[in-house]
Formats: sequence, structure tokens, C-alpha cells
Amino acid sequence: MLQFSISKAMKTAAVLLIACLTAACGGGGSGGGNSVSNNSAQTSAPTSSLAANVAAIAVDHGVAGVPNMPFVSVTVCTPGGASCQTIDHVLVDTGSWGLRVFASQLPASVSLPQQTTDNGGSLAECMQFFDGYTWGSVRIADVQIAGERAASLPIQVIDANYAAVPASCSNTGAARNTPSTLAANGILGIGVFKHDCGAACASQAIAGTYYACAGTSCLSTAIAESRQVANPVPYFGADGNGVIVSLPAVPSGSATSVTGQLIFGIGTQSDNTIDAAAHVIGADPSRGVFTTTENGTTYSGSIIDSGSTGLFFATNQMPACASPNQSYYCPGSTQQFSATNVGTNGIASTVGFSVGNAAQIWQASGGAAAMPLFAGPAFVGSQVFDWGLPFFYGRNVYTAIEQEATPAGTGPYFAYSG
Repeated sequence: MLQFSISKAMKTAAVLLIACLTAACGGGGSGGGNSVSNNSAQTSAPTSSLAANVAAIAVDHGVAGVPNMPFVSVTVCTPGGASCQTIDHVLVDTGSWGLRVFASQLPASVSLPQQTTDNGGSLAECMQFFDGYTWGSVRIADVQIAGERAASLPIQVIDANYAAVPASCSNTGAARNTPSTLAANGILGIGVFKHDCGAACASQAIAGTYYACAGTSCLSTAIAESRQVANPVPYFGADGNGVIVSLPAVPSGSATSVTGQLIFGIGTQSDNTIDAAAHVIGADPSRGVFTTTENGTTYSGSIIDSGSTGLFFATNQMPACASPNQSYYCPGSTQQFSATNVGTNGIASTVGFSVGNAAQIWQASGGAAAMPLFAGPAFVGSQVFDWGLPFFYGRNVYTAIEQEATPAGTGPYFAYSG
């Protein structure tokens, strides 16, 4: 249902090597600890002063030198916590749901129990992208981020060597089954839904999603929501109604690194109150989307997605960059735009944004990590306006989870300051 994009850029002075991946399935807040660095050395996010419900976010060069990717560290434990492994550079993604880590990141001591199908078989999952896919088993783990913990959570362990990848999974582009091809050590999906496929996969087998495996053979299967890969946030207890992503503004066209915060809970503690002036944009309860209108074009499947490296939308107002950088726009000079978001709750908000020449900015920056002027057509299609990471700079962005109560109403919704 929802989509997220990860653009992969090769770190050379003059070239952006783009491979946009789009997965398909189904004002308040603490301001401390945020910073922007334009020094040659990257700056690590401060952690000593963070509250238990706050994790440090780093937008840095990460695993593969891709710009505009926000990362956190996630600790994965065997159920009960006897053995644990902390994994760094896990992508913070408000456009998907569920934790996905690589088998290569887990030592033998962290042996996670296999999730089973409703009939007791071994459960595997395929996550398909517009130009690729991930594949692996579904396992049971305790998941800890900062001081928050979700017990016995189904997660995806990405592993190309698990059973045999079904043709109905691998028929979508290239395999993204290593950290270098995904440009991250995992994905932390903390969007508006609790499970990554929900009722659709519970009611019927859908090719390219869940599989029951026996030996090396895997067949599509329906799977109850309770057994599906799950967003960890609603299982965090008191702070489980949503998240706040807080990143500082990037005052110039790029920055070497940015540090910010991932805050759990909305209105549950003194450090996660929602700004009274925040724009609360209701999301469709079945698809998690809202409507954006820009220059007379209506995008009915819009999302706010920290896992996207740019603002992605189709328009003829400026040219795309020359190949191989055609996933981004390259206007002759920086362009100013405005768009209006309208939620399912009827609330409207007009947002101003700027788009620069991605190829020129990348070359001039020497490959910086934070690029606030990046936008492009990518693979989002005519109905999607994807408010990716550039939208997050200088804002507190709230993601309220379905069926969870908050001071601004019951999720699902997105909200933002500014």
C-alpha cells in the first residue's frame, strides 16, 4: 500500500549513481541534541543527555555514501534478552512498517526463533521494490531502541540463502539482500500502521509478500496479522502511540552531517508534547495516504516518508538530470514551489519548498550527507507526492499510529510544525 524510496548514490565528485528503491506492501518534542556539521569530519549524535524515550538520529555517509538517509542504532535480542546485538545505521523510515535486519549483522549467539505460519510451517517474507526486492525469514526477537523495548516481535531477517527465493518474489528487479545494495544495515519501519501487510495478507495469499517454506520450497500463504512483521512502536507500552522525528534545518545547500532525535510517544511525556500550531493531516486508514495539490496537479496518494532521499513527484515544471542521474531534477537555478496537503480530516496546510540542481549540488559538496534541495521524479508515479527527508529538515514531524489515541486525535495521521 504505502511506498518508500531509497536512492543510492556513488560517492564520486561528479556523478550520482541512482537506484531508487520503492517498497510496496499492503511542534513539541525535545529540541536538544540536534546539530549540523559542515566540517570534513563527521559528527556523532550526542547520547548522554537523551531521555529514555529518545534515540539519536545521524544523517551521515552511512553504509554506501547515499545522501539524505537518517540512521539509528537498534538492539536485537533473543526473546528474554539473554543474547543481544546492537546494529548501527538502521534506516529510520516513516513510510513502511516493521524492523528488517540482515542475517550477516547477527552473530551466532543471537539465534532468533523462527516465526511459523498459522499451520506451523516456517514463515518467510518478500519485500518487493519497483527495481528490486529483499528476501528472508520472519523471526521472533526482543527489540530495543533507546530505553524502549518490544518483546517477542516478528521481524524480517534478510538472507538470500534462506530456502530458495520464489520466482514470484525475484521477478521485480535486482536483489537488495546485502547492506551495500540496500545502503543500510536494516530498515526501521515506524509508519502509521502496526503490521506490514495487515488485513490484506490475513485474508488471502498474496504473491510477493509472505511464504510458507518447507526445506528449500516456499509457497505464498495467508498469515494472521499477529504473525506478520510488526512496527515495534505500538508495542513500546506507554510511548507506543507514535513517533516524532526532529532534525535541524540545513542552512545552506548541503551539510557534511546532521544529528537529530527520534522521540517515541506523542503527548505521553513532557518531551513529546505536540505543538499547538502543528498541522495535523489525517491519513487514509486503509492506505495511509493523503492528498497533495501542486501547480494544479492533485496527488491522491501522498506520503510523508523519512526513508526517501528527496521530494519525489512527477512534474513538467523542470527537467530531470541527465543520465545516470535522472531520478532527480536539475533546474537551471534553484526553484521555489508551494503545495497544499489535505488530510482525510479536512485539514489543509500549504508548504513552501525549494528544488535545486541535484547534480551541481552533489558535485559542489564533494558528496555531503544532507541535501535539503534534492527532488526528483524517481519512480513514484503520477498519484504520489513523496515528502521525503528534505521535508524533515528544520521541523518536528509526527507520525501517529492507527487506532492509537493522542492529544491531537486518534491515528493514523501525520503532523508537522512549520
